[in-house]
This record gives sequence, structure tokens and C-alpha cells, in this order.
Amino acid sequence: MKSIDAEQVHRICEFSRLIDRLAQLHQQPTDEMRDLLLTQPAAAASPEMNNSFFIRAAWQHDRVMGAKIISIIPANSATNLPVIQAVYVLLDGQNGLPLAAIDGTVMTYYKTAADSALGARYLARQAVATMLMVGAGAMAPYLIKAHRAVRPSISRILLWNRTTRGAVDLAERLNNGEIEVEAVENLANAVKQADLICCATRTTAPLIKGQWLRAGTHVDLVGAFTPDMREVDDQAIRRSRLFVNSRLTTIGEIGELMIPIKNGVINADDVLADHYDLCQNKHPGRTSDQEITVFKNGGGGHIDLMTARFIYEHS
Repeated sequence: MKSIDAEQVHRICEFSRLIDRLAQLHQQPTDEMRDLLLTQPAAAASPEMNNSFFIRAAWQHDRVMGAKIISIIPANSATNLPVIQAVYVLLDGQNGLPLAAIDGTVMTYYKTAADSALGARYLARQAVATMLMVGAGAMAPYLIKAHRAVRPSISRILLWNRTTRGAVDLAERLNNGEIEVEAVENLANAVKQADLICCATRTTAPLIKGQWLRAGTHVDLVGAFTPDMREVDDQAIRRSRLFVNSRLTTIGEIGELMIPIKNGVINADDVLADHYDLCQNKHPGRTSDQEITVFKNGGGGHIDLMTARFIYEHS
């Protein structure tokens, strides 16, 4: 069995190649996938600080199977440890032979960002110029890089974070003269300037308001992963054409869609397509430069399995 460490994952996961491979692998079904989520409530009554423990398993019959073990410990940010840490075990789909143990922490960054960028390939306008990154956590640099891989027209990055210091620090790290990166304090004004908005937060109270969105904007929602989390409000959902990475991992699983469906704002049929539909040309994605598109990235064991497969193939 191969052991693939973080350095190797960084070397292998060039975004353009990974995104292309994810598009190809969506031509094949993921026969089974299942999640186990355990949650430990935070001492203070703050859901955003809850500890979580995931096991995400998936199986492409006769090809590969695997599971990722993930911990999400928000308090780690105060001690310079990663909030999200993981290990992935990949096995042969026919005989169960262990193939690889992969650094799942770094793999998670790449697979999440590539999944979102694959959505933007189909849903963001071609001439995207300004990207707004909401949230300055560990995922943010990967999301920015991945979106720029599919939309190299991006020439300006706005960064907003609950703590301005976090946005300023990230802007300083990313400002290398290649692209303009600016930390901003007024979220509403930043949304109104953006062609592409990417949110990666753990909020339960929506941050992005639909009234701020201008025609043609693409919104990539990454952060919400539990039934009580959401990053955009009802008006944003109402005004947009809705897409997801997988119907199975989003519609009945994540508050971003569960809450507006429960409240009658939308119904499940308002989700127009997922990556399987888009990558198999069953849906065209964006159809005009004026429509607002919202893509909910719900992750899922299938994306982990596809990314692990890509890493193993190139190791």
C-alpha cells in the first residue's frame, strides 16, 4: 500500500488537471456512498464552534472504494493547528486490496476547491473579472486558485472575513504582484462589485443577501455542511438558478437548501442540475449573461473518492 503525504498531494494536484479528471469521472456512477457524522456541542452556545467527526465512504463498484476520516475542531485555529484534519484510505473496488493511505487534510482542500471550480466552469460567465472571497480560512487560497484556473480572466480579488485582521493577513500573503488582492470591510458593497462570489464560512445566519446580487453573478457556496447552516438568504435563493454538486449530498442534507424548501421558498425541483447532469451534457448550465447562478458545493464521499483516485493514478 502506498503512503502519499501532504507534499506529494500538493505536487500532484495541479488544478487544471484535477478539474478535468473530475469532469471525466462524473461520467461514471458512484454506486454507493454513506456518511457518519458525530457532533460534540461547544461549551459556549455557539454552533459554529461545535466539534465534528465525519466518516465519508464511497464505492464505485469494480473500480475503487474508500473512506475519509475527518475531524473538524474550530478551536484549533487559536493554536495554529488545522481546523480540518483527515486521512483517506483507498482500496481496490473488486478485491478490497488497500491501495493507498493519503493525507486527507490537504486532499480535502484540493477536492473541495476543484469541485467548486468545476461548477464555475459551467455556471460562471466567461468574462469574470472580480471575485469576492467570503471567509479567510484555510480553504480560501485553494478556492481562489481553483476558480482562477477555470476563469483566468479574474484580475481582482476582494476578501471579506468576520475579523478584518484575517482578511488583511490573507491579502498580504496573496499579494505577489500577479493579481490585485484587497481586504474589504463592507460586505454589501463588495457583493455588488463581484462577478463571482465564493463563500467558505461556518455561519448559521445568512451572510449574502439577495438584494445585493447584480445580474450575471455566480455564487459558489462551500461552507454550510449541516442542516442548520446557510450562507445566503431566501431572496438570493429565489432570484437564482440553483445547481448542486450532487443532489444526494445537498437537497436533504444541508440547511442551505433544506431550510428554504421546508419554508416553501423553493422546492426540490428548483435544483436544476448537479455535476453528473452538467458533465454528461444533460443540462447546459448557464444560458445567459444576465442570470444569477447559485452552486451549492455539498462535498460528499464521491468527490473524495474521485480525487483520491486521481492522486493514486499520478503517484
